Amino acid sequence: MVLFVALLLELIALPLPGEVLMSYTGFLVFQGQFNWILSILIAGFGACIGMTISYWIGYKLGQPFFEKYGSRFHMGPEQFESFSRWFSKHGNKLLLIAYFIPGVRHITGYFSGTTRLPFRIYAIYAYIGAFLWVTVFISLGKVLGPQWETFHSSIKKYLIIGGIAAAVIIIVIYIYKRYKEEIKEAVKRFLKLTLAIFRTRGRVRFLLVATFIVTFGLMILMFGMIQDFIGNEFTNFNKIVVLLITLVFNKDWTEAFQTFSLLGSRQVQLLLLSFSFLWILWKGENKLLELGSLLIVILGGELFEESLRRIFQSLSPIPYSFPDHLFRSFPSEQALMNFVIYGFAVFICVRFIKNVWVHTVVPMAGLVVLILIAISRLYFKVELPSDIAAGYVFGGVWLGLNILLLEVFRILRRIDIH
Repeated sequence: MVLFVALLLELIALPLPGEVLMSYTGFLVFQGQFNWILSILIAGFGACIGMTISYWIGYKLGQPFFEKYGSRFHMGPEQFESFSRWFSKHGNKLLLIAYFIPGVRHITGYFSGTTRLPFRIYAIYAYIGAFLWVTVFISLGKVLGPQWETFHSSIKKYLIIGGIAAAVIIIVIYIYKRYKEEIKEAVKRFLKLTLAIFRTRGRVRFLLVATFIVTFGLMILMFGMIQDFIGNEFTNFNKIVVLLITLVFNKDWTEAFQTFSLLGSRQVQLLLLSFSFLWILWKGENKLLELGSLLIVILGGELFEESLRRIFQSLSPIPYSFPDHLFRSFPSEQALMNFVIYGFAVFICVRFIKNVWVHTVVPMAGLVVLILIAISRLYFKVELPSDIAAGYVFGGVWLGLNILLLEVFRILRRIDIH
C-alpha cells in the first residue's frame, strides 16, 4: 500500500524516492516477504493512476495557463502550437522512456494533457511505460538482493547522466529545427573556411595541422590528469620522479640549477613578453590581430590558471594546509605561464621566419629550457612533479587553442566567407 501511494504521489510531481522504494521492495521479494508479481501489479497501478491524474490536471489547467503567461518564458501561442504538434507526433515515444529519467517523468503527464494528446494513445504508452519501469526496478532489487543499496547509488548516477543526455538531444533537435537555415549557412561557411585552410601555403598549413594534433593530444592528457588528481593517483608518480632527481643530480648541480631557475622567473617572462611585442611590431602581418592575441594569451592565461587552481583546491582529495596553498598548486602557476610565454615567443619566431633551421632549432631550444626550469624546481623541492607536469599540459592546451584561433582569424581576414 505504501508503494502504491508513493508512486501515485511521485508521478504528480511530489519529491518521493520511487526507485529506492521499488528496489527495496525487490529486496523484500528476495527475502520472501513479498510476492514478486503482486508487487509489480500494485506499483504499476499506483504509477498509472498518478500519470492519469497528472494528465487530466494538464488537460484542464495547462492550455489557459500557457495562453495567459506563456509569452513570458518564450512559449507564446505560436510556440505552444508548434510544441503541441511535435508532442502529438513524438510524445508517445517519450512516454516509454521518460520514467527512467528523473525530472522528466514528473512532467510528461502534464505536457501530454496540456498539448491535448488523445487520452487513448496517452494511456497505452504511459501505462506500458509505467509497468516496464516498476518491473525493471523491482526485478533488479530481487536479483541483487543485499546489494540493492549499491545498485541504487550507481543507477542514480547513470540516470542523471541519461537525463542530461536526453535533455541535450532534445535541445539540439529543437535548435536544428528552429534555426535550420542558419545552421546550414554556418556549415557552408565552415566548409569554405576549411577549404581556405587547405589552400594556404604549405608551411602555414603544416603549422595549423601540427598545432591541432598537439593540442588535441594535450587535451586528452589533460582530462586524464584531472581524473588522476581527483582519484589521488599522483602519489607514486611524485615519489618516483623526486627519487630520480635526487639520484641523478647531487649538490654539485646547485649553482647550475639556480641559473636554470632564473629562466622561469618573472623578470625573464617580462623580457620574453617584450620580445614578442617588439617582434610583432617589426615582423607581424596583421599587427593589431597578433597583439590582441598576445594580450588574450597572457591575461587569459593568468585568469585560466587562477580559476583552475581554485577549482582543484576545492576538489582535492587531500585537504590543503596554509603552506600548501602558498607553495603547492595543481596546476603549477609558474609552469603554466612559462609554457604559455615561452611557447608564444617560439610560435611567432617560427611563424615569421622562413628559415628551416629556425623551425627546428627554436622549438627544440624552447623545449629544453622548459625542461631545465622544471628540473630546477624539482631539484630545490619547490613544487611537486605532478603540479609542474599539469602546468605544462594545461598551458599547452591554452596556448594551442589561442594559436589556432589566431590563424583562423588571420585566414578570415584574407577571404570572403560571407
